Amino acid sequence: MLGRRVITLPIRLSRLYSLQGSCQQRARSAPYPKRTHNCGSLSARDAGSRVVLAGWILPERKGKAISFFPIKDSHGTTQLIVNHADNPASSSTLSEIPVESTVLIEGTVLLRPSNAKRSDPTGEIDVQVDKVTLLNPATNLPFLPSNPHNLPNEDVRSRHRHLDLRRTALSENIKKRSQVAHLVRNILHTIGFTEVETPVLLRSSPEGAREFLVPTRINTASPTSQEPLFYALQQSPQQPKQLLICSGGVDRYFQIAKCFRDEDGRKDRQPEFTQIDLEMAFVSWSGDEKRTAWKIGGSEVRDVIETLLREIWQQVENVALPPRLRVMTYHDAMTHFGSDKPDTRFGLEITNLTDLLPANGEDEVLECIVVREPEFINASHSFKHDYDVDHITLTEENLQTWLLGSDSARQILSQEDQSIVNDALKIKSGDDVWLTRRSRLPKGGSTVLGKVRLGLAELARFQGEFTPTKDPHFLWITEFPLFTRDDSDKDFLAKGRWSSSHHPFTAPMWEDIPALYQGDIETVRGQHYDLVLNGVEIGGGSVRIHDPLMQDHIFTNILQLSEKEKTPFNQLVRALHCGAPPHGGIALGFDRIMAMLCNTQSIRDVIAFPKTSLGTDLLFKSPAPVTSQVLYEYGIQPRSARLTKL
Repeated sequence: MLGRRVITLPIRLSRLYSLQGSCQQRARSAPYPKRTHNCGSLSARDAGSRVVLAGWILPERKGKAISFFPIKDSHGTTQLIVNHADNPASSSTLSEIPVESTVLIEGTVLLRPSNAKRSDPTGEIDVQVDKVTLLNPATNLPFLPSNPHNLPNEDVRSRHRHLDLRRTALSENIKKRSQVAHLVRNILHTIGFTEVETPVLLRSSPEGAREFLVPTRINTASPTSQEPLFYALQQSPQQPKQLLICSGGVDRYFQIAKCFRDEDGRKDRQPEFTQIDLEMAFVSWSGDEKRTAWKIGGSEVRDVIETLLREIWQQVENVALPPRLRVMTYHDAMTHFGSDKPDTRFGLEITNLTDLLPANGEDEVLECIVVREPEFINASHSFKHDYDVDHITLTEENLQTWLLGSDSARQILSQEDQSIVNDALKIKSGDDVWLTRRSRLPKGGSTVLGKVRLGLAELARFQGEFTPTKDPHFLWITEFPLFTRDDSDKDFLAKGRWSSSHHPFTAPMWEDIPALYQGDIETVRGQHYDLVLNGVEIGGGSVRIHDPLMQDHIFTNILQLSEKEKTPFNQLVRALHCGAPPHGGIALGFDRIMAMLCNTQSIRDVIAFPKTSLGTDLLFKSPAPVTSQVLYEYGIQPRSARLTKL
């Protein structure tokens, strides 16, 4: 019986192969040699060596006597050569194997002639093929990742992300991400931080962005249960990390944390994202007046982050950052650049004209951008917009009247006023002026002229007349308003009430504490700091409130949270009552930082399996419906509906 089995098994296998295609064109499920090198490691010092390579075969370049086949893996590419006369079997086999199939190559390393050498890592050698083994043929490919000049649209590539990741550009991004994560961990461990994993499943709380809810069967075991229970995926580890520091068990915490927010999709947003999360005990709470620009607490956080960034940019980009990164207040950023995350790689600064004109008693300022730089003037002439702004091209005819006749001036001005403004702006014929009004106290994240400024730069860049510098422009923005009514993303929770510009645990500047308690809410500034790189916010944090009475005052009297809305914060307030130390922290957007380091416009290019701009996953087909039985088990579907279906 045993003998019969030994004899008949190969026969059955051979019949199977004959039914489904040639054995040569099937995946190999038998032993094969172990590879000796990867496809990016061979160099001139390996000449004469016998090697075994494994990777994906790329299109053939066929000559009369020799064919060339690149073989690629995640480490690089090596060029194979096959002599038609000396090795016809391998030549024929490689020619018949579909492009992007996985192959095993056995051969000998040869030095290239000096005139054929290239500068890439394997550019000094070829591998002369002795034997080819097909490991797995590639069939019915939706596109060829090895051809970067003929790629399909992003939706197609997202549905086949497993194939898209084979592209060198994406695989290099993923490896660089791993390198930076390793650097971050090493640096933070070196300077005394403890890595702690915090819960992902938390309780829903009104902290700002919309949450993802996770149903649970915990309460469905009770027949008297009426309401389903839900976890919320963490928007950030904000409360857990503060509680760690409040405990006294951890002095400096960090985590490369997964976070989740149900936000509208953008190129720099994902429903699940990663942040480098830090919290520190005993950070300074009041500002140091001797500092030139950093007039808030948390200078220890600033020191750590600047150390981290200097190391990353030096080791990954070979770029030396300055000893100190520039600091700008929110007020100055909004006044001069019209944005709370200004791109300082170009000028086009905004000028406040109100201080040059007679006082009119209005709580508004008149401001303008004067465009005269050659790289922006054509964009200024052709920029199309729907903003409430005056756009004036100056000529000899209107040089002395452009302000007097503008709709934005809204006050009686004299010729002397016009001359004063012209002299201050150094106006001349050929300049373009963009003119509008805004509230004297800056609000929100951008002004009309801030949007115009960015639009002009983007158009000039598209037209090929402006190229931003490649040098990284880092910038700290400080002294934000502590509370806001101008954030539409938060109003779904605030419902017209004040909301926290950062989050409700941010400490006020000590000078503004009297205004906090007197109800002068709009003027209260926070010890909040954002980190901006080339006009993109890559991080944000603050000094936290460690006074439980102040925290309760903000919850109750300013944010006007109900007792039910305050419940998710009870554990934090209790911890503050237990002698919590002054503390503060920050979260850096890891995906955004990596997009900058990889020089890509979309964070999807630095995430292995990203979601689309709509928050869907075309590869795993999520989100997806579940059965009514599952809904019933989680208590989401009413029992009556279930009984009706039964």
